[in-house]
Amino acid sequence: MLDRLDRLRAAFTWLRDALALGHTRRSFAQEGEDLILARIFGEQAKGIYVDVGAHHPRRFSNTHMLYRRGWRGVNIDATPGSMRLFRRQRPRDINLEVGVAATSDVRDFYVFNEPALNTFDAERAKSLDRAPYRIEAVRKVACQPLAEILRTHSLGRIDLLTIDAEGYDDEVLSTLDWETSRPRVVLTEQFSRDLSTLLGSTTATRMQTRGYRVIAKTFNSVFYVERE
Repeated sequence: MLDRLDRLRAAFTWLRDALALGHTRRSFAQEGEDLILARIFGEQAKGIYVDVGAHHPRRFSNTHMLYRRGWRGVNIDATPGSMRLFRRQRPRDINLEVGVAATSDVRDFYVFNEPALNTFDAERAKSLDRAPYRIEAVRKVACQPLAEILRTHSLGRIDLLTIDAEGYDDEVLSTLDWETSRPRVVLTEQFSRDLSTLLGSTTATRMQTRGYRVIAKTFNSVFYVERE
Protein backbone atom coordinates (compact mmCIF):
# COMPACT_ATOMS: atom_id res chain seq x y z
CA MET A 1 0.00 0.00 0.00
CA LEU A 2 2.76 2.43 0.95
CA ASP A 3 4.71 1.58 -2.20
CA ARG A 4 1.62 2.36 -4.30
CA LEU A 5 1.14 5.68 -2.52
CA ASP A 6 4.80 6.53 -3.11
CA ARG A 7 4.37 5.84 -6.83
CA LEU A 8 1.23 7.99 -6.98
CA ARG A 9 2.97 10.85 -5.16
CA ALA A 10 5.97 10.62 -7.52
CA ALA A 11 3.66 10.67 -10.56
CA PHE A 12 1.74 13.67 -9.22
CA THR A 13 5.00 15.51 -8.48
CA TRP A 14 6.33 14.81 -11.95
CA LEU A 15 3.14 16.16 -13.56
CA ARG A 16 3.13 19.24 -11.34
CA ASP A 17 6.77 20.02 -12.11
CA ALA A 18 6.50 19.21 -15.82
CA LEU A 19 3.42 21.26 -16.63
CA ALA A 20 3.86 24.93 -17.46
CA LEU A 21 1.99 27.33 -15.20
CA GLY A 22 1.21 30.20 -17.56
CA HIS A 23 4.58 30.89 -19.18
CA THR A 24 6.74 29.75 -16.28
CA ARG A 25 8.07 26.47 -14.87
CA ARG A 26 9.33 26.02 -11.35
CA SER A 27 13.06 25.55 -10.85
CA PHE A 28 15.08 25.00 -7.69
CA ALA A 29 18.49 25.26 -9.38
CA GLN A 30 20.51 28.46 -9.62
CA GLU A 31 20.22 28.81 -13.40
CA GLY A 32 17.46 26.37 -14.35
CA GLU A 33 19.78 23.36 -14.59
CA ASP A 34 17.07 21.09 -13.16
CA LEU A 35 14.71 22.02 -16.01
CA ILE A 36 17.33 20.92 -18.54
CA LEU A 37 17.86 17.71 -16.57
CA ALA A 38 14.09 17.12 -16.65
CA ARG A 39 14.23 17.31 -20.46
CA ILE A 40 17.22 14.96 -20.62
CA PHE A 41 15.73 12.30 -18.34
CA GLY A 42 12.17 12.68 -19.59
CA GLU A 43 9.65 10.70 -17.56
CA GLN A 44 12.24 8.57 -15.74
CA ALA A 45 10.63 8.25 -12.30
CA LYS A 46 13.52 6.49 -10.54
CA GLY A 47 17.23 7.11 -10.72
CA ILE A 48 20.46 7.63 -8.82
CA TYR A 49 22.31 10.95 -8.54
CA VAL A 50 25.50 12.06 -6.84
CA ASP A 51 25.56 15.76 -5.93
CA VAL A 52 29.04 17.05 -4.99
CA GLY A 53 28.91 20.52 -3.48
CA ALA A 54 25.22 19.98 -2.79
CA HIS A 55 25.00 23.17 -0.67
CA HIS A 56 21.31 22.97 0.37
CA PRO A 57 18.45 20.47 -0.12
CA ARG A 58 16.38 23.05 -2.06
CA ARG A 59 18.21 26.34 -2.62
CA PHE A 60 20.35 26.24 -5.79
CA SER A 61 19.75 22.49 -5.94
CA ASN A 62 20.20 20.60 -9.22
CA THR A 63 18.72 17.44 -7.71
CA HIS A 64 15.74 18.50 -5.57
CA MET A 65 13.29 18.22 -8.48
CA LEU A 66 14.53 14.69 -9.20
CA TYR A 67 14.21 13.79 -5.51
CA ARG A 68 10.57 14.93 -5.61
CA ARG A 69 9.99 12.61 -8.56
CA GLY A 70 11.21 9.61 -6.57
CA TRP A 71 14.94 9.58 -7.30
CA ARG A 72 17.52 9.12 -4.57
CA GLY A 73 21.26 9.45 -4.23
CA VAL A 74 24.22 10.91 -2.37
CA ASN A 75 24.57 14.53 -1.32
CA ILE A 76 28.12 15.62 -0.47
CA ASP A 77 29.21 18.96 0.93
CA ALA A 78 32.27 20.02 2.90
CA THR A 79 30.57 22.88 4.76
CA PRO A 80 30.42 22.11 8.51
CA GLY A 81 26.79 21.60 9.57
CA SER A 82 25.49 21.47 5.98
CA MET A 83 23.96 18.00 6.27
CA ARG A 84 21.55 18.80 9.10
CA LEU A 85 18.92 20.11 6.67
CA PHE A 86 19.60 17.32 4.18
CA ARG A 87 18.98 14.65 6.80
CA ARG A 88 15.65 16.29 7.63
CA GLN A 89 14.47 17.13 4.10
CA ARG A 90 16.10 14.30 2.10
CA PRO A 91 15.64 11.20 4.29
CA ARG A 92 15.86 8.78 1.30
CA ASP A 93 19.32 10.11 0.43
CA ILE A 94 22.78 9.38 1.79
CA ASN A 95 24.00 12.72 3.15
CA LEU A 96 27.73 13.16 3.74
CA GLU A 97 29.67 16.06 5.23
CA VAL A 98 33.10 15.55 3.63
CA GLY A 99 35.35 17.13 1.03
CA VAL A 100 36.18 15.44 -2.28
CA ALA A 101 39.82 15.52 -3.37
CA ALA A 102 42.46 13.47 -5.19
CA THR A 103 43.90 12.16 -1.91
CA SER A 104 42.55 11.34 1.53
CA ASP A 105 43.82 14.24 3.61
CA VAL A 106 42.78 17.35 5.53
CA ARG A 107 42.54 20.69 3.72
CA ASP A 108 41.77 24.31 4.57
CA PHE A 109 38.15 25.12 3.69
CA TYR A 110 37.14 28.77 3.30
CA VAL A 111 33.70 29.49 4.74
CA PHE A 112 31.86 32.60 3.49
CA ASN A 113 28.86 34.54 4.72
CA GLU A 114 27.25 33.22 1.50
CA PRO A 115 27.60 29.41 1.76
CA ALA A 116 27.32 28.95 -2.01
CA LEU A 117 30.83 30.46 -2.29
CA ASN A 118 32.55 28.12 0.19
CA THR A 119 35.68 26.62 -1.35
CA PHE A 120 38.98 24.79 -0.86
CA ASP A 121 40.59 27.11 -3.43
CA ALA A 122 42.63 29.73 -1.53
CA GLU A 123 43.11 31.98 -4.57
CA ARG A 124 39.43 31.88 -5.47
CA ALA A 125 38.51 32.60 -1.85
CA LYS A 126 40.74 35.68 -1.80
CA SER A 127 39.26 36.96 -5.07
CA LEU A 128 35.71 36.62 -3.68
CA ASP A 129 36.51 38.18 -0.29
CA ARG A 130 34.99 41.60 -0.97
CA ALA A 131 31.71 43.30 -0.07
CA PRO A 132 29.04 42.09 0.22
CA TYR A 133 30.85 38.73 0.63
CA ARG A 134 33.47 37.91 3.24
CA ILE A 135 35.40 34.93 4.58
CA GLU A 136 34.03 34.13 8.03
CA ALA A 137 36.29 31.21 8.92
CA VAL A 138 38.89 28.79 7.64
CA ARG A 139 38.12 25.24 8.76
CA LYS A 140 40.11 22.02 8.55
CA VAL A 141 38.01 19.53 6.60
CA ALA A 142 38.66 15.86 5.88
CA CYS A 143 38.65 14.88 2.19
CA GLN A 144 38.38 11.62 0.25
CA PRO A 145 38.40 10.62 -3.43
CA LEU A 146 34.90 10.24 -4.85
CA ALA A 147 35.58 6.61 -5.82
CA GLU A 148 36.25 5.75 -2.17
CA ILE A 149 33.10 7.50 -0.97
CA LEU A 150 30.84 5.78 -3.51
CA ARG A 151 32.48 2.38 -3.03
CA THR A 152 31.61 2.56 0.67
CA HIS A 153 27.94 2.91 -0.20
CA SER A 154 27.88 0.35 -3.04
CA LEU A 155 25.94 2.51 -5.47
CA GLY A 156 27.28 0.99 -8.67
CA ARG A 157 26.42 2.87 -11.85
CA ILE A 158 24.71 6.27 -11.44
CA ASP A 159 22.44 8.30 -13.72
CA LEU A 160 23.66 11.80 -12.82
CA LEU A 161 26.82 13.28 -11.38
CA THR A 162 26.51 16.99 -10.64
CA ILE A 163 29.52 18.94 -9.33
CA ASP A 164 29.77 22.45 -7.96
CA ALA A 165 33.15 22.47 -6.22
CA GLU A 166 34.05 26.15 -6.72
CA GLY A 167 37.16 25.68 -8.83
CA TYR A 168 37.83 22.01 -8.01
CA ASP A 169 35.37 20.34 -10.41
CA ASP A 170 38.12 18.85 -12.57
CA GLU A 171 39.89 17.35 -9.55
CA VAL A 172 36.60 15.84 -8.37
CA LEU A 173 36.04 14.30 -11.81
CA SER A 174 39.53 12.78 -11.71
CA THR A 175 38.66 10.86 -8.52
CA LEU A 176 35.62 9.00 -9.93
CA ASP A 177 35.87 5.29 -10.77
CA TRP A 178 34.60 5.55 -14.36
CA GLU A 179 34.43 1.78 -14.78
CA THR A 180 32.11 1.23 -11.82
CA SER A 181 30.07 4.42 -11.52
CA ARG A 182 30.08 5.86 -15.07
CA PRO A 183 27.19 8.39 -14.97
CA ARG A 184 24.88 8.84 -17.93
CA VAL A 185 24.97 12.62 -17.45
CA VAL A 186 27.66 14.81 -15.89
CA LEU A 187 26.99 18.42 -14.91
CA THR A 188 29.96 20.62 -14.02
CA GLU A 189 30.57 24.28 -13.26
CA GLN A 190 32.74 25.91 -15.94
CA PHE A 191 33.03 29.67 -16.08
CA SER A 192 34.03 30.12 -19.74
CA ARG A 193 31.45 32.19 -21.62
CA ASP A 194 32.97 31.55 -25.05
CA LEU A 195 31.76 28.23 -26.43
CA SER A 196 34.82 27.60 -28.59
CA THR A 197 37.07 28.14 -25.55
CA LEU A 198 34.82 25.88 -23.48
CA LEU A 199 34.94 23.06 -26.03
CA GLY A 200 38.73 23.24 -26.06
CA SER A 201 39.06 23.27 -22.27
CA THR A 202 40.87 20.59 -20.28
CA THR A 203 37.59 19.36 -18.79
CA ALA A 204 35.80 19.13 -22.14
CA THR A 205 38.75 17.34 -23.74
CA ARG A 206 38.94 14.80 -20.91
CA MET A 207 35.20 14.22 -21.01
CA GLN A 208 35.34 13.67 -24.75
CA THR A 209 38.12 11.12 -24.24
CA ARG A 210 35.91 9.36 -21.69
CA GLY A 211 33.10 9.10 -24.24
CA TYR A 212 30.94 12.13 -23.46
CA ARG A 213 29.75 15.10 -25.49
CA VAL A 214 28.53 18.57 -24.54
CA ILE A 215 24.79 18.97 -25.17
CA ALA A 216 23.81 22.09 -23.20
CA LYS A 217 25.12 25.03 -21.19
CA THR A 218 23.73 27.59 -18.76
CA PHE A 219 25.69 30.69 -17.72
CA ASN A 220 28.06 28.71 -15.46
CA SER A 221 27.12 25.05 -15.94
CA VAL A 222 27.93 22.53 -18.69
CA PHE A 223 26.02 19.32 -19.42
CA TYR A 224 27.88 16.25 -20.69
CA VAL A 225 25.98 13.19 -21.90
CA GLU A 226 27.42 9.76 -22.56
CA ARG A 227 27.65 8.94 -26.26
CA GLU A 228 25.37 6.10 -27.32
